Amino acid sequence: MMDINVVVANNILNQMKKTNTKQIDLARAIGVSKQIMSKMLNGSRMINVSELHSIADYFKIKMDDLMKMPVATDDENVVKAFMGKVNSESAREALKTLDELADMIVYHANAHENAKIMSKTWEM
Repeated sequence: MMDINVVVANNILNQMKKTNTKQIDLARAIGVSKQIMSKMLNGSRMINVSELHSIADYFKIKMDDLMKMPVATDDENVVKAFMGKVNSESAREALKTLDELADMIVYHANAHENAKIMSKTWEM
């Protein structure tokens, strides 16, 4: 589960990129120091409702737009993103197989780790 502070920070950063806004300019616009803005944008400081409202007003968007969870895309998976750049069908199939094998390895590693934990005797 994603941290809401990080989600909001990423959405603000995306708006900053779209509008070519500098961190210091946004900090001044909402009345905080550059250091506080930096903490907001790296997700280490929670943004209060008043600040969120000011940021939304600054970008002329709704506060909801700053709080939206990201939509997962296939491009987040490196193998799947790379598959789109491969020209031959056989290479695509090989990458698909590799992706499935990687998933199985992770699954079995997690299952093995869980089995070790579960097999320990319970101490009272």
